[in-house]
Order: sequence, then structure tokens, then C-alpha cells
Amino acid sequence: MEVKTSLLDNMIGVGDMVLLEPLSEDSFLENLKKRFDHNEIYTYIGSVVISLNPYRSLPIYTPDKVEEYRNRNFYELSPHIYALADEAYRSLRDQDKDQCILITGESGAGKTEASKLVMSYVAAVCGKGQEVNKVKEQLLQSNPVLEAFGNAKTVRNDNSSRFGKYMDIEFDFKGDPLGGVISNYLLEKSRVVKQPRGERNFHIFYQLLSGASDDMLKKLKLERDFSKYNYLSLDSATVSGLDDAANFRTVRNAMQIVGFMEDEMQSVLELVAAVLKLGNLDFKPESRCNGMDESRVKDKNDLKEMCELLGIEQSVLERAFSYRTVEAKMEKVSTTLNVAQAYYARDALAKNLYSRLFSWLVTRINESIRAQAKTRHKVMGVLDIYGFEIFEETDNSFEQFIINYCNEKLQQIFIELTLREEQEEYVREGIEWTNIEYFNNAVICDLIENNQNGILAMLDEECLRPGTVTDETFLDKLNTICAEHQHFESRLNKNSKFLNDHSLPHNCFRIQHYAGKVLYRVEGFVDKNNDLLYRDLSQAMYKANHSLIKQLFPEGNPAKVNLKRPPTAGFQFRASVGTLMGNLQTKNPNYIRCIKPNDKKAAHIFTDSLVRHQVRYLGLMENVRVRRAGYAFRQAYEPCLERYKMLCKNTWPHWKGPARQGVEVLMTDLQVPAEEFAYGRSKIFIRNPRTLFFLEEKRKQCLEDLATLIQKIYRGWKCRSHFLLLKKSEIVVAAWYRRYAQQKKYQKIKHSTTVVQSYTRGWQARKLLRELKYQKKCEEAVTTIAAFWHGTQARRELRRLKEEARRKHAVAVIWAYWQGLKVRREYRKFFRANAGRKIYNFTIQRIMQKYFLGLKSNLPSMSPIDKSWPARPYSFLEGVHAELRRIFHLWRCKKYRSQFTEEKKAVYEEKLEASELFKDKKALYPSSVSQTFKGDYLEMVKNPKYQKLSSAVDEKILLADVVNKINRANGKSSPRLFLLTKKSVILADQKTGQVKTSLPLPDLSSVSTSTQSDGFFALKLKEGSSSAVKGDFLLSSDHLIEIVTKLHRISSLAADREKLNVDISDEFLVQFKQDKVCVKFIQGSPKNGNGVSCKRKNNRLLEVSVPTSP
Repeated sequence: MEVKTSLLDNMIGVGDMVLLEPLSEDSFLENLKKRFDHNEIYTYIGSVVISLNPYRSLPIYTPDKVEEYRNRNFYELSPHIYALADEAYRSLRDQDKDQCILITGESGAGKTEASKLVMSYVAAVCGKGQEVNKVKEQLLQSNPVLEAFGNAKTVRNDNSSRFGKYMDIEFDFKGDPLGGVISNYLLEKSRVVKQPRGERNFHIFYQLLSGASDDMLKKLKLERDFSKYNYLSLDSATVSGLDDAANFRTVRNAMQIVGFMEDEMQSVLELVAAVLKLGNLDFKPESRCNGMDESRVKDKNDLKEMCELLGIEQSVLERAFSYRTVEAKMEKVSTTLNVAQAYYARDALAKNLYSRLFSWLVTRINESIRAQAKTRHKVMGVLDIYGFEIFEETDNSFEQFIINYCNEKLQQIFIELTLREEQEEYVREGIEWTNIEYFNNAVICDLIENNQNGILAMLDEECLRPGTVTDETFLDKLNTICAEHQHFESRLNKNSKFLNDHSLPHNCFRIQHYAGKVLYRVEGFVDKNNDLLYRDLSQAMYKANHSLIKQLFPEGNPAKVNLKRPPTAGFQFRASVGTLMGNLQTKNPNYIRCIKPNDKKAAHIFTDSLVRHQVRYLGLMENVRVRRAGYAFRQAYEPCLERYKMLCKNTWPHWKGPARQGVEVLMTDLQVPAEEFAYGRSKIFIRNPRTLFFLEEKRKQCLEDLATLIQKIYRGWKCRSHFLLLKKSEIVVAAWYRRYAQQKKYQKIKHSTTVVQSYTRGWQARKLLRELKYQKKCEEAVTTIAAFWHGTQARRELRRLKEEARRKHAVAVIWAYWQGLKVRREYRKFFRANAGRKIYNFTIQRIMQKYFLGLKSNLPSMSPIDKSWPARPYSFLEGVHAELRRIFHLWRCKKYRSQFTEEKKAVYEEKLEASELFKDKKALYPSSVSQTFKGDYLEMVKNPKYQKLSSAVDEKILLADVVNKINRANGKSSPRLFLLTKKSVILADQKTGQVKTSLPLPDLSSVSTSTQSDGFFALKLKEGSSSAVKGDFLLSSDHLIEIVTKLHRISSLAADREKLNVDISDEFLVQFKQDKVCVKFIQGSPKNGNGVSCKRKNNRLLEVSVPTSP
């Protein structure tokens, strides 16, 4: 029997709240608490997942868990977020249904972590491959970037999302991710200029100051001390458990993976630094002649540094903080700003600058992760948006109002889609549908969003009307228009029902939301809805030389002045929510309801009152009632029969008929009342949870009986097997022992025989040794006697020969002395007169003779580069010695030159030119010095394969080689024949020899290559030339030095065109058709034995990885 797990196995509490009996709010909370205490943080309401934040790491997200929930039925295992993610992914992949996952809950409930878990699960179970892994990595790495710029520490959560995020992940027909699109909603930009006590500004400010290097901070004109900046709160600057420095490195790495260029990252950090500098601007009043005060910047140092960062003239921005220009039709009116207005303008600029930067980041990420293919994609949307917010009395403002409006819309679509899903399943299964009573919150949505009498419409009307507009006038308008509405309350409401309600403050109104009553303080509604930025500041920003600022403030263009008032914040948010709701309506919804168990961010603490409050405003009880209104439990016939077949003899152990008939036999045999269940087309529907628990109890008893039977049979089999094993073992042991005894006996006999043999052989060897020693002594005695005799004879002969030689020498000496005496007597009379000069001349002659003979034997080699020369023996020969060295060097240079042919001279001239171009500039040059510039590596004339191509070229071919042409789309290479003549460069197909491209040399503007040891080079064409239609050419060759040298030499010798520029850099731009792509060379270790690899990172970057030189 195959044993399968189920949601009902080993259940702690109730895994699905639909089966909770009895159903009440107290039992609901008790079930959640019981499961939470046993580390069961997930619970179902039908297909909805409830997630409690455990505030600690649990071992339930391992790769083994991913495999456990992969391709499993939703109710097959215990509740888990992986089950919902798998169900959504399989529906998208197998049934071609677009999916959306809606994650809601208040701040600190774990929404962001839930969205990460869903994305990581989908990334783990989808396909593999280089391109697929790249897309998955980019989608996952977009989270750290958005969290750094959009998350902050609050009193409820150390990593609270201060914006709403909706990501559409696009898949192909196989279920592999192709890309994604991110939408952001309502960034809390007021946090940039002011944070509540105990909270921080956005993470990126602290990460930049903590993790950036000293050089980077110096470039950004920042200091590491948080207290230097007014926009950063100091009471919560550091957060335990958050390493801002490490997170900064993570964010930079994530931006590189997503596809940000270095200059883009630098521009983003410059804007972040500018926001910090902007917060340090202080203003002072300055009286004018007309008696009015004008604001002036106190300390202009921060203003100067900020202007240098953004490339703005200091005087332009300083004037924008002092004056405001109002345009009406053809008139312009300039008014001065007082100090309060200047501070308002400063904060408005900071908020707009940061919020627009965040929107640009989202757009830039979308450019990198958006799917390239234009075919229809399957889409899975993940919505991570703020939950319903109810702060302390009078602390709810405009932000909470529109957040709660968004949650009202989500609740509306949740109820509609849940009921629609229930009704569709009933109709599909042929079960009669009964209408379900539930609270429809459409009346609350209409109160807020009605185009004529809605609160948002009246707020826009107040903001746009002329005259004095205040929050009080807006509240008066609400009291007039919404007086009769049953979900609106106010202190001055004209509805007599609330006339005596004095618990409401005068500047507040209350709305009865689906989650409960919320009191809103009207102060700030008008200003926050207007969200105005003075036109002077927009125009000042547009005048900046910074590459990013002009994109963020397009309305500042003087040539495109728009006098129309920009849309209000409420209008924009209502439109965004409408678009989001329309998008969600087209997809199959999946819900994750996140709950925060306590306010202390501590593990193992479950606060009943806090959880009860969240259960109410999340509408979970309403959801359970909707699911239980008809049939509480439904299951397909096959798994139902598989689970309960042991309860009936007719279906146990195997049922051979259809599964539905087996279930009917089973239910009849158990005598379950007919009104407690119904048969659908593919499922059985059970009305009351008590019936299901009855089946489970019967199954549990039956399993115990079956387990006892299995144990009995198993123990008998085990005992029989043990006996047979003992019997077999006894026979084997006896056989092995007998064999061992015989082996020992044989070894003993063999050893004795060996000992006797060794003694006999030793006696024979010693006897032979004695005989050989005696024979050797006799031979040595004879040799010694003969040696002594021969020595005596030799000594006698030597004495005789020495005596004879002594006599002959004496005669020669006497004769020599006699001859000398005769000569001296004969020449004595004239020798004394010329003896000195003759001796001097003779001495000089002998010295010169000796000098020249020594020089002849010690001459250096014939190489012209050999600088060695024999040392000077006498100081009076210094001039002669140097002159002889010069003459010898000239002579050997002449001999060396006489050996050169014209071709060899040309080769050496090219080698010299290569040295001037590449020496100490490119790492490949030293290895090319010893290589001969051959030119024709293909032997075009001799090779019959290329004779047709050779005849097609009219001019003489100076260089012929095989190069690799780099594909512009994916970075892969294809071989091409490279031919160089005096007038053109020709690229031909290697296999067919057909000419692909012919580039006239005058059309070349420059050649670019890297400083590393690769063979990549780019042929850049002049703009407007006939050859520049398809763009530049990126090639690679093993003879890069020779190719570039010959191109440069040809251009240098031609008198009718400019010299070709050679650009050596590790990063250069290449024009591919209409796009400019950056080719970037990086060092890395070789993979799979390959050398240089080229890879297309995104639309703007082609990355070449060069192995590190050993």
C-alpha cells in the first residue's frame, strides 16, 4: 500500500480554518496561537495562506523543503507558502493561466520576506541554463536595490517597505522566466525630510555614509558622521542586526548584476549626497527697501558643494530659494519668499528629487529585466503593498487615508474573486449554488473615489479652486456633501444622528472602513495632495549639467513651459490603483495574509489583542464564512478513495472500478447521511467539518488495526529470516574454519622445508667463498712482486737519462756565455751611444705588439647591440683605445646592414612602429616581439582553396589571416578571412571564400583595443560614410599587433588621408547600427579550460573576461 501524506496527517490544531469547529473569533485565535507555539506559522483558509511572522529563522526554507513541495497537490502537505507558490506556478505553466499573488498585512508582518520566498521558490523550480539563470539572478537582485532606496526602519519594523511594489514576472511556454516589469506605488517621500521619533530615513543614506570608501566620500563631499546632516535622525541611526556597510556593498553588487553602468551608479550616489546637502541649507531673513523680508542662505558652503555635485550655477539655485515666479497667460509675476516659504521650497525639492530618483531607478531596472522577445508571455504578478493602517488617535493623516483606500479596493476585489472562484467551482462540478450573504464594501469605495461627491474628488476641487484654501475649508465641504452618508462621521456633521458625538476633535473626520472605524486628522491633506514644486526650482534643476537631473525634471525646460497645473497626488494614486485593479482582474488570484504576532519584534510572543485586531481588519472571519457557506471541504475522488478505502471491505485493499463508484460504495457502507455530502463531477463535497473528522477518526482506528496486523506478519517473517540466516551462517563458519586449519598446516610444513634449504645453501656458499679468497690472495702476491721489480728497473734508467741531460745542458750554457762575451766585446764601442733610444723603441714596439695581439684575441661579438669592449691596459693608449672601439663598431654595423634585404628592412621598420604603438601600453606586446611579421598566413597564392578569392582582389594582399567576428547580439564569435590591401580591408567567409564586407581604408576613423593580453580590436568607421550603415566591427585575432601596425603604417604612408588613431583602453564604445554599446574588459579566472570569453550583459554592455596573467 502506498502511503501518502495529507493536510490532515499529524495536524497541530486545524491546518485549514474552513474545518474549524466550532467557528468563532476566539476559536480562530486559539487555533492560530496553538500552531504558532509549535512553530507552525502557516495556516490555510481554503486557498488563502495566513502567515505569522516568527521573528526568527526557521529550518523550513531549505532546498529539501523546495523539493518536498515541488509538483505536489495544494492540500497534500502541511500548510506552507511554498504550496501556494507551487500551485500558482504550475497553473501558469501547465494551464496557461496568468497568476497574481497578493500579499497584504501591516508593517512588520513579513510581507517583503513573503514576496522574497515566493520569488526564490519560483526561481528554484523553474528551468536551468545560462540565460535563464541570468534572468533569475537579475530578478532576485532587483530586491536589494529597491529595499535600499525604498525601505526604512520604523517603530514596527526594522526593514519596513515605504512604497508599494507590484512585479509582473514574464515566462515563456516552458515556464522559464524571460524578464519582469516592476510598478511602484506611493513612495513615502515625506520621510526624506522628517522622520517620527524612533525611526530612520531611507536605508541608502546610512549605507552610503557607513560603507563608502574615504575616496568616494571625498568625491561626494560627504563626511561619515551622521550628526552632520539634518535629514538623518540620530536616536535610531544604528540598528542592531543591520550592517549598513555590508549592505552597501551588497547594493552596489546587485546594481552591477541588474545592469547599471559605473557612471550611472556614480550619478545616483551624487543625487543621494545632494539630498543630504540640501537638508543642511539654512535661511535667514533680509529686509528689502519695500519693507518685505527676503530669504537668504546662511552658510553657502553646503550650497556650493551641492551645486558642484549637480553641475548647477550657485547663483541660479540661490535665486530659486529667494524668489518665486508665477506665470498667468502672457504675464510673469516675481515675488520674494520669506524664510518659512524657503524652508518649504527646500523640503519640497528634496522630496521631489528623491522620489523622482526612485521612479527613475524602477524604470532603469525595468529596462534591464524586461523580456526581450515580443511574443505573448505568461505572467505571474507579485503584489507587496502596505496593509491597512490604524495609528493612535489623530495620528492618521493623508498617507494613511490613501493606503486604507487601496486596501478597501483590494478587499473588494478579494471578496469578488473569492465568490467568483467558489461559484465557478460549484457550476463546474454540477453542485447547486446558493447566494451567500456578505458585507459589500463598494459603498465605502464609492464614498472615497466617486468622481463627483467622493472625498478625493472634493479634495482635488478644493486644491484647484481660487481663493483661500485650507484644511478647514476642505473639512467644511466634507460636512456639507457627505452629511447623510452612513459611513462618514464628523464633529460638525449635519446629520442629526451624530450631532451629539463630542468624542470627535474639531479638525478630524471618521470613516467606517470594512476593518473598523478610523479617525483621520485633516491637517496637511491639502498640502500633501497638492505636492507642489515651484517652477523656479524645476527650471534651476533643468539647467544642471548633471546627466541624470535633466531626465528627472523635464517640466523645467523653458522651451516647453506648461501652464497647466500638474495632477494632484490623490488623482495620480487613484489612477494607479485603478490600473492595478484592472490588471488583477485579468489574472487568477492567490492570497497571502501576513499577521504580526507582537509589537516587540520578539520570538515566541503571541499578543491576543494585537492579532485579534489584525484578523478583524484583514477580514479573515468573513473569508472563512464565505468558504463555509456551502460545503466546507471538497476533495477529488481518487485521493479521497486512496485515503479512506480501508474503512470498507469492498474497497480494501484495491478498488477496480471508477473512483467515484468506489467513493459512493464507501459512503454508503459508512452510513453517512445524504444531506452531509454531495457528488460533483470530479470531487466529493462535504458540508460539515464534523463529517470529515468522523472519517478521520474511523481511519485512525483502522490504521491502528492495520499497523498491528503488519507488525505481527513482519515479526514472524523477521524471526524466520533470522533462523535461516543463523543456519546458513553456521555452515559457512564451519567451512571457513576447516579451510583455515588446512591452510595453517600447509604453511607450517612449507616453512620447515624452507629453513632446511636455507641452511644447506648457506654451507655451500661459505665453502665456495673460502676457495675464492685463497685464489685471490695468490694472484695479488704475484702482481706485487712484478710491480716492485719493474719499479727498480725504471728508476735505474731514469737516473742514467738525467745524468746525460745534465752534461748536455752544461755544454749549452758554456757555449751561450762564450757567444755573449764575443758579442759584447764587438759592439761595446758603439752600443752605449744608441742603447737608450733602441731600448725605448724596442719596448714600445713590444708593448704595441702585445696590445694588438691581446685585442685580437678579446674582440667582442659582431652583434651591433653588444656594448662590451676589452679593458684599456695602459693609460697612454686611451685615445687610441677609444678610436679603435668606434671604428670597430662602425665596421660591424656596416657588415650587419649589408646582410639585410629590402623585405627584412620593411619588417624591422614595422617592428619599430609596433614598439612605438604598443610598448608599455598593451600586455600582449612583449610576447609578439619574438614573432616574425609573416603577413600572408593563409598562403593565398599557393593554397588552391583561396585562388578564386585571390584573383577577385585586384591589389596586392599585404596581410591574410583568419579572425573571429564578434556577434553583436550575444557576444559569440564566427571565423572570417581578413585581407588587407593598401586601399581596403576585406572580410570573407572562411568556408566558401565569398566576400562579406569590403571597407575602404579612408572610411576608418580609429582602431580600439584593450591594455590586456587579449586579441580583441574594434574597427570604428567615420560617421556618415557609406560603410557605417551596419556599424563598427568588433574582431579578435592571434596576430593583433601585426594587423593594427600594418593598418597604422598604411595610413601614415598615404599622403591623401589622415593618420589612423589607435585607442588603447579597457572600456570603449562601439556603434552597432543605432545603438552604442560599451565594450568592457575585466580580469577573471578561465572557466572550463577556455581563455578569453565575450558575453552580452544587457543592451548597453558587452563584457570581455580576460584570464589573469600567471
